[in-house]
Amino acid sequence: MSESPLFELHERPDLGEPVLVICLEGWIDAGEAAESAAKAILEAGRGPTVATFDTEQLIDHRARRPTLHLVEGVNAGLTWPSIELTAATDSQGRSLLLLTGPEPDHQWRRFVQAVLDLAVEFDVRLVIGLGAYPAAAPHTRTPHLSATATRAELASQVGFVNATLDIPAGVQAAIEHASSSLDLPAIGVWAQVPHYASAMPYPEASVALLDGLRIVAGLQFDKSTLVDEAADVRSRLDDIVARNDEHATHVQRLEEQDDVVRRAAEANLPSGDELAAEVERFLRDQDD
Repeated sequence: MSESPLFELHERPDLGEPVLVICLEGWIDAGEAAESAAKAILEAGRGPTVATFDTEQLIDHRARRPTLHLVEGVNAGLTWPSIELTAATDSQGRSLLLLTGPEPDHQWRRFVQAVLDLAVEFDVRLVIGLGAYPAAAPHTRTPHLSATATRAELASQVGFVNATLDIPAGVQAAIEHASSSLDLPAIGVWAQVPHYASAMPYPEASVALLDGLRIVAGLQFDKSTLVDEAADVRSRLDDIVARNDEHATHVQRLEEQDDVVRRAAEANLPSGDELAAEVERFLRDQDD
């Protein structure tokens, strides 16, 4: 028996040579940074839904359950998890494709191939995955960005962890690696989120990810709403920290460490060993 197709193609808009931006929920998106960045992208210039994926083949609904809508005790319906490819434009009218939805639970290799088939279909020139991870970073500093990429010159645009790591991979890493077989440049852009704020929305990391899109692809988006939200979050965290001397001391130490990292970066000195170890520990914990 032949396998059922993983996606349905709905439209073939003329996009030129767009960038494919991947923001998948789940495994590693601390502070909902990539999810909020994706919402900002769609609010800026949402286009048609280009393709939808068959989540019956890809998603374990016991792990990612549909949302039941109850209206005064009446079952008004369910919203099922969906994975969609949507056309969009940035504030300068540049075209892109945005892949959103939960990270698949099954059939990763087929999913990767399907995403690459769509990339070829639409003459994608660059693949960018967005994500975020908890780090020993203070909320009083702008989040650091780091990159993984298929080419060294791509990673160096953002910066990278200066170490050799063996860590559990997400499906975005699988797409990134497979892109090299097509000679299609791909990069993952990752924002650091203060570990003590990683379980709550952290819009400043979303702002950093949108800055990353500007750096690597020239895409620009209105960040004003996210900037305002980030200011509110910072104010709340400042207030919480100010009430507790132990918390204040901890944040001060994180600031001192961050200052060392930034000075080393400005001097172009390697300083990634401690960060690399932290990233490796976090990703292994996620896998467990």
